[in-house]
Amino acid sequence: MNASPQTTSPSSPPRSGNNLALSVVGALFFMLGFITCLNDILIPHLKAIFNLNYTQAMLVQFCFFTAYAVMSVPMSKLVEKMGYKAGIIGGFLIAALGCVLFYPAAASASYPIFLGALFILASGIVLLQVAGNPYVTLLAPKGKESVMLTLIQAFNSLATTVAPPVGAALIFVDAAASQTQRIASVQMPYLGLAGFMILLSVLIGLIKLPDARQIAAEQTEASHDGKSSVWQYKHMVLGTIGIFCYVGAEVAIGSLMVNALEHTAGLSHDKAAGYLSIYWGGAMVGRFIGAGLMNKIAPNKYLAFNASMAVGLLMLAIAAGGGAVTQWSLLLIGFFNSIMFPTIFSLGTKGLGKFTGAASGIISTAIVGGALVPVLQGFVIDHVGLMISYVIPAVCYVYIVFFATRGYKADEKPA
Repeated sequence: MNASPQTTSPSSPPRSGNNLALSVVGALFFMLGFITCLNDILIPHLKAIFNLNYTQAMLVQFCFFTAYAVMSVPMSKLVEKMGYKAGIIGGFLIAALGCVLFYPAAASASYPIFLGALFILASGIVLLQVAGNPYVTLLAPKGKESVMLTLIQAFNSLATTVAPPVGAALIFVDAAASQTQRIASVQMPYLGLAGFMILLSVLIGLIKLPDARQIAAEQTEASHDGKSSVWQYKHMVLGTIGIFCYVGAEVAIGSLMVNALEHTAGLSHDKAAGYLSIYWGGAMVGRFIGAGLMNKIAPNKYLAFNASMAVGLLMLAIAAGGGAVTQWSLLLIGFFNSIMFPTIFSLGTKGLGKFTGAASGIISTAIVGGALVPVLQGFVIDHVGLMISYVIPAVCYVYIVFFATRGYKADEKPA
């Protein structure tokens, strides 16, 4: 990818020369996806060990999303003070601490201690998100922020495709194993993850990475918009709502996929679970394809198209009322979800300069949509019905269409 030299400031570093830094962030996002996806293995494992009901078992996901709601803004302030590189190192170390705490949690056979360790692990993940996403957008060649963030996030999707079989192999124990053995089965895998993350933090510490805060300051000076608060940027606020809607819709559809395929397509539980990989794998494929296409198609137009396709597929699934049409309509949404998070994020933080770090914290808080939208859809299912409940994620995608067509340019001055 070629970028012309920066002419706005002689001291400005050539952003096209940041390949090493972006490679580091690519590794970061792979680890983010891998660790997060291990929750899908951990939930049924802990449910069986501690004889939990579904509400208690889903506290694993609740802890993850609560960490985003509680820790995103404090972590963004930390990044503003420490810098993006220090934030990435700190994120890996905090996440490693959470992994290490799985050892005493297993030794004590205490589910609450597991949840506490998980919250600390998730807090490290939040810091990595808050530091990593804006770091990519600031280092990317000008005008290619959405392209670069989509490509980097594709490694996150690759990890979510790889993690389930690897996690299952690492945590798997024989059905005849004792409770003590089953609890202990999580100790070594998470200790291994902790060691790997500590190694990554050391390696990142030894690598000289560009100071993105300098780039952010130059952006602020160049824009001369006179704004004194991140909240004065309307497109940032609208982008935050967009992230809430996107994460909420994606998680709601994914969480209900197995049940939906069982009831509407007549699949067995095992077969339906197997199809789930198509939903998440589609996001990986879509991100790699999207990173290429957005070199030729404006990111906001690509986002509007994908969100419109998601709305159309949901309406088709509802209208079909079951069978193969409903099954494949729901599964294909994963492909069109692919570029939404990185594109909404990059459009929502574009041109914020020194406020980019603060905006990242605010936008990351909106990931709590993944905890709230599924609950709302579940309420509709309980009181109205399964298929009609998909109107909830459809409304979320309609908002994303609005953001992609009008909301992203709310702060642009009329020509």
